[in-house]
Amino acid sequence: MNRAHNANEAETCVKRSQDAGFENLSIDLIYGYPLLTNKKWQHNIATAIELKTPHLSAYSLTVEPRTALANAIEKGKQLGVDDEQSASQFLTLNNQLESVGFEHYEISNYSLPGCYAVHNTNYWRGIPYLGIGPSAHGFDGVNRYLNIANNAKYLAALGNKNLAETIEELSKVDQFNEYIMTALRTQWGVDLTKITSDFGENYTKHTYSAAEEFITNGKLIAHHNKLMLSKEGKLFADGISSALFAENE
Repeated sequence: MNRAHNANEAETCVKRSQDAGFENLSIDLIYGYPLLTNKKWQHNIATAIELKTPHLSAYSLTVEPRTALANAIEKGKQLGVDDEQSASQFLTLNNQLESVGFEHYEISNYSLPGCYAVHNTNYWRGIPYLGIGPSAHGFDGVNRYLNIANNAKYLAALGNKNLAETIEELSKVDQFNEYIMTALRTQWGVDLTKITSDFGENYTKHTYSAAEEFITNGKLIAHHNKLMLSKEGKLFADGISSALFAENE
């Protein structure tokens, strides 16, 4: 994958950070790489557990265009990504981490109890955030903005308090679909009571109607007026979210 570091360097970096007194650490893992056998993957997970970091993010390999890996696959020098392998390794990860007390609180994120990523969890829960500085993104609950990227132009704009280069106002449908997309990825799921309160009864009826198929086939769990992905459903999170989206008010 043309990484600038190797596994030993990554492990040493974590241990040196811990020796320096940093305890609230997170590490990233990648699975679904064609040369990553199930045995190697299980070893990687075991190593992550042994490092005793309270948080872990894991991502299925995505081959981006115009990268060294994409080029190698196109030329037949590397095998392509196997969806079945990725799914199998995802389920292995879930089982091994949950067996030692990790919560699978978001599709790509795991933590020991109470050690959720505060910053990213705010994104997933739709909490407004302030973007400060050139190129920074911000969100006020309705509008999403991108600050001016050029340093000199940003400084010049400070005087008239007009720092945003672009402002995107999210429609009610946009806000609803974004809530579905982010909330469904988390262990807290989609709250139908919140949908009624924030968007109206018609959105709640739409959501439950669209969800019935997935509740019946076991990919969604309906519990206490919430919809959550089952273990199998987590493999189809994007598709299920898309099926629950609203097209108009």
